[in-house]
Amino acid sequence: MNDRSVELLEQYEVEVRGTRKGRGAILCDTDQGTLIFKEYTGNAGRVELQNMLLQEIARRGRVETESILPTREGGLFAQDTDGTKYLLKTWSEGRECNIYDKGECAEAVRLLARLHDCMELPGDTPGLPEAFSQEREYEKHNRELKRVKKYLKQRGQKTWFEISLLNDFDFFLEQALAVTEQWQAYSASQGSQVQGKDGTRSFCHGDYQYHNILKGKEGWFLVNFEKCLPDNPVRDVYLLMRKFLEKGNWSVALGTELLETYGRERPIGAYSWIDLYYRLSYPEKFWKIVNFYYNSGKAWIPGRNQEKLEKLVAQEKDKQHFLDAVFRDVSRMAGQG
Repeated sequence: MNDRSVELLEQYEVEVRGTRKGRGAILCDTDQGTLIFKEYTGNAGRVELQNMLLQEIARRGRVETESILPTREGGLFAQDTDGTKYLLKTWSEGRECNIYDKGECAEAVRLLARLHDCMELPGDTPGLPEAFSQEREYEKHNRELKRVKKYLKQRGQKTWFEISLLNDFDFFLEQALAVTEQWQAYSASQGSQVQGKDGTRSFCHGDYQYHNILKGKEGWFLVNFEKCLPDNPVRDVYLLMRKFLEKGNWSVALGTELLETYGRERPIGAYSWIDLYYRLSYPEKFWKIVNFYYNSGKAWIPGRNQEKLEKLVAQEKDKQHFLDAVFRDVSRMAGQG
């Protein structure tokens, strides 16, 4: 951000007393407390949806979240002369959720369950986006994996990372294809579950991870709803749990505790339980490593790539043990529909 973008704050009904850099944005000390001014890359329709959900969450009052401040003219973002858009949002000074503290991990899951109880909108709300398709996402990832495998096999002189990646490729690609096939068969037999029986549409935060769960003097505060979308709420459960479990070496005890904590606030139905199982089963971390490699420069490959791959392979046995121990009845349930 530059001085020109800070001048856009004049479009708001706030008295700015000082600004400072923080979290890739500008923190503003104002007559309305600390606010955050950050660049927004989405379209107008998405920020309107985000604002609608944040207002619904605030109305229900179960969790504390950011809110978007309108400009003097009632717009949800300010726009620079070069077309860059910015949002002004409420903010709470605090630290990120401690991923190594089991108590805070449990609190993050508890907050998520309460958040999901608030993230529903009437299905006939104008302008709602199409429900997310996990099936299409898997198919897209699988095509990308196949393309990179072909590229690696044809590549001449390979680095150690590329050799390692190719050695592990068949295992994870076969895993991805198998999970996709099984999920397609099950979901086809059940139909979409995003639309509730009462006609409401369920939404997810979209990026619910410890970076966006802040603890301040007045309690917990949830931020960065820019990736919110209509999908089964277990999408958020999956993302948060995968982050926690990767740090905790796929501990069965930790995973069970987190799921039970979520379930006490918001029970997970049979369909969602199976959905969560397949999301955890799909080798998304491998796809992320492959995708980052393929879309980055090949002249120099960061050593961090090799470390991530080695950790992923080393944890695979623990991950499969976790899935077997925690979801041992899923295959039977899926078969019965």
